[in-house]
Amino acid sequence: MPTPRSISNIKSNLLRPALTSHFEVQIGLPRESGQLTSILGPDQDKLNLMCSEATLPGSQLATLDINNDRTGVTEKHVYRRMFDDRIDLTFYVDAENYLPIKFFESWMRTIVDEDNEAEDKGIDSLDPTYFYRVRYPDDYMATGLKVIKFERDYKSTLEYEFVRSFPLSISSMPVSYDSSSLLKCTVSMSYIRYVAKEVFSAKTSQPQTPIQQAQNNGSALTTGGIPEEVTKKSGSSVTTISTADRLPGGRVYEANKLRTSLISSGVSEAEAEQTARNAFFN
Repeated sequence: MPTPRSISNIKSNLLRPALTSHFEVQIGLPRESGQLTSILGPDQDKLNLMCSEATLPGSQLATLDINNDRTGVTEKHVYRRMFDDRIDLTFYVDAENYLPIKFFESWMRTIVDEDNEAEDKGIDSLDPTYFYRVRYPDDYMATGLKVIKFERDYKSTLEYEFVRSFPLSISSMPVSYDSSSLLKCTVSMSYIRYVAKEVFSAKTSQPQTPIQQAQNNGSALTTGGIPEEVTKKSGSSVTTISTADRLPGGRVYEANKLRTSLISSGVSEAEAEQTARNAFFN
């Protein structure tokens, strides 16, 4: 039997979908990361921010068919969880340093020990007889590669952390004399598995009616605030706060906005409250 649903129930469940444009990527560094750190300098967060496209990873369960336990029944029993073998990350390339290209090219050179081999043997890497020796996996595999999905209000978060990651390939980047477009660098990162951290959801407040908002504004938008009755500077009379004063655009509402703004800019709470009182009630 179908479940009867109200319009409000449908709205509350369907009208807040997750959006694909709100995510963050954090690039982890391998144990032997001296050269990579020198390339990044203070710009590691800049590299993270340059990631314009990523993929939330997937996995599947490998099963065995069991045919002989029950007559006429085939069962599937799980014996392994299988993860995707790579994740593709696309980066905007800055015109100043070509940071993503330099960073991942350097990481791949480090994996095959290209620079050290050329220096130790005195052979230029362009020499036809040049050869290289790949480093030990623990030296070039990184921890800390993360893809974090969140929403515009930052109240829900889903985090994927990848284990033992390293760049597997850098896709070719065509350039042309045709009309200009943004240069992007796509890197495939290999990993052995990922861990999906549990979703964190902050409690979301329900929309308030104007009357409820007015009642809340009566106490303040922050701790403290403008009370129900405000004594003027002379102390000779008392101004009683009405419901209209507490509505958006009213004196209490605007005074508390000013008070909150002053506190966030570094003004002490006492000084901010006195300034707000003087501005709207004296």
